[in-house]
Amino acid sequence: MIAIIKYNAGNTTSVKNAIERLGFDCIVTDDNQQIRSADKVIFPGVGEARSAMNYLRERGLDELIISLTKPLLGICLGQQLLCKTSEEGNTKCLGVFDVEVKKFPATDVVPHMGWNCHRQFNNSPLFKGVSKDDNVYFVHSYYCELSENTIAECDYILPFSAAMQKDNFYATQFHPEKSASVGELILKNFLEL
Repeated sequence: MIAIIKYNAGNTTSVKNAIERLGFDCIVTDDNQQIRSADKVIFPGVGEARSAMNYLRERGLDELIISLTKPLLGICLGQQLLCKTSEEGNTKCLGVFDVEVKKFPATDVVPHMGWNCHRQFNNSPLFKGVSKDDNVYFVHSYYCELSENTIAECDYILPFSAAMQKDNFYATQFHPEKSASVGELILKNFLEL
């Protein structure tokens, strides 16, 4: 069973539909026991960092998430919340990745919305069968800085972490559930870890 963490941060339905299309059973939940007993956990998100972290803290999900030893995939806001801090609301996040989340410089091309390519840096199992030239779908105004945990980079105004990995924690700034066949392959790779 795959647990999709519910924390009032959007896009859980599209993630659930994508997982079910791949033939996996999943549940959307904020119940600690269901999350702890799942085979894998997906931490999606579209929303605002401060209110999302408040929801996680009120339910003890912040401590649960960082204690997990099974594979976890953060998506978009989920990746950002796995970082140390976010400029969005001056928010203290979960600290899995020792990275700051920053706002793109103010221009008329923010948010970063649409298809863009990414450059992979290692042989992460997340990208098995994915070409470095494949495009994925982004929607965000904040970005995760590059770090030793960056496994894929994208350049939009400036270079940022398109994907990150540390131990059992995987994360993408892009939305695999909205990235057509490439995103489907990335989700499948995660679900088959």
